Amino acid sequence: MNLLRAVVILTIVSWFAGCSLGAGPDDPTKDWPASKLYATGKAALDSGDYETALKYFESLEARYPFGGHAQQAQLDIAYSYYKQGETDAAISAIDRFIRTYPRHPHLDYAYYLKGLANFSRDRQLLDRILPSDPSSRDTGYVHQAYRDFEMLIKLFPDSRYAPDAQQRMVYLRNNLADHEIQVADYYMRRGAYVAAANRARYVVENFQQTPAVPDALAVMVKAYTKLELDDLKNNALRVLELNYPNHPLVAKANTAKRR
Repeated sequence: MNLLRAVVILTIVSWFAGCSLGAGPDDPTKDWPASKLYATGKAALDSGDYETALKYFESLEARYPFGGHAQQAQLDIAYSYYKQGETDAAISAIDRFIRTYPRHPHLDYAYYLKGLANFSRDRQLLDRILPSDPSSRDTGYVHQAYRDFEMLIKLFPDSRYAPDAQQRMVYLRNNLADHEIQVADYYMRRGAYVAAANRARYVVENFQQTPAVPDALAVMVKAYTKLELDDLKNNALRVLELNYPNHPLVAKANTAKRR
């Protein structure tokens, strides 16, 4: 089967250099049925030739907009865009599929793929290379990916994709909590202690059971110390000592008490 796919793809390589999959008189696929267009596109997809796969699938959609092959082609178009890193195009294709086929048996996969597309979005190049204000970074895609996976689990709790989606939600939630701590630390360095305390408290209240909680409590202790709010500082320190006795700030506080 792999050899057959390779032969099919090699026979059309030169034709794709200058032609599209329209229905012109010189189009070698003009009389192909939907099944052959889909099979050839799928062979290209399976071989990792996403650009070629897209041309076949899009031609199939244009010529045979109804039927099972066209429906599957829409999902494969979305996947091809996703694999090429064209996340906006992938999500657009997925949203169209969800609107058009709200009862499709592979709807769970559509939500899962949408979550993957948002999950994979890179930060802007400057955010990766240069230090910047973390409070200005856009976490919208992270939130959207979380909602996509959440919707999948809500609508299709028994889906084969649900376990992986659940694990990714845990990762995303931890990621969001870490982002809030980065923002709180940034505010501490800038002397914006009220803002730092508020962001840290937000983590404690909204991201329980994430690894960021002890650091959030520590930020609260430091910020309230700077603000001379002793009751709030002592309350935060008490919670930190009770739940995370090995945190460095607890050891530091105990050392200070013994002096």
